[in-house]
Amino acid sequence: MKEKTYLAVDLGAESGRVMAGRFDGQHISLHEIHRFSNGPVRLGGTLRWNLIGLWSEIQNGLREAGTQYGSSVSSIGVDTWGVDFVLMNRNDEILGQPWNYRDSRTDGMLAKALQRVSRAEIFARTGLQFMQINSLYQLLAMCERDPELVEQATKFLMVPDFFNWCLSGSRVVEFTNATTTQMLNAKTRGWAVDMLRKLEIPTEMFPEIVMPGTQLGGLRREVVEFTGLKDVKVIAPATHDTGSAVAAVPTSHTGNPDWAYISSGT
Repeated sequence: MKEKTYLAVDLGAESGRVMAGRFDGQHISLHEIHRFSNGPVRLGGTLRWNLIGLWSEIQNGLREAGTQYGSSVSSIGVDTWGVDFVLMNRNDEILGQPWNYRDSRTDGMLAKALQRVSRAEIFARTGLQFMQINSLYQLLAMCERDPELVEQATKFLMVPDFFNWCLSGSRVVEFTNATTTQMLNAKTRGWAVDMLRKLEIPTEMFPEIVMPGTQLGGLRREVVEFTGLKDVKVIAPATHDTGSAVAAVPTSHTGNPDWAYISSGT
């Protein structure tokens, strides 16, 4: 069979890379195309992410992939860390400079949330551990700090979903990263709307949740023109990097208990 190339954009809290996976019908080989640094940006006593700079680096990596592999490129997938997000308005403009999960604005937000909704109810809805870095407390902090900004938001996208929007124009949130928010109903796999309303968080901005493997569409015209990549599908993988890492554990012995994996975070 004709060799195919699958591109992966893997963004961590300290670095990012664009990788190519080549499949010849029998074997997969991995090739690093572009690597770049990442990290929090200190701005006015706050911690933010430079997502526009990351998008520039991603495009540079994709252009190099287009030069190296051309028409053999079949698809692109993006994964990143969890909990951080982007708010956008009706004109598809980013509202504010996206926050880093280590910023101190979430101090006290967990206690404030528990004044409105009990710990038992939050856990019953979401099944997630209580950490002040979770998207729930970040968003609650934004509602407290700058409610006018939040009122302008028409779309909530997790960081990898923002880059999927940059690539394809798709406005959805992928399931594995949604599970890091503490805003997902663990039973229905939809947004925990009733809980969010009790916390006075606007719910209209939350988009459809899609599962890993969902095809989001083709590349935007400007991305095609810049990178030289044509007829390439944008696929939502497990966009939480831990989910993608676990999915890649090299074992097929589902009935054999004699194996394990270790996941080490940032």
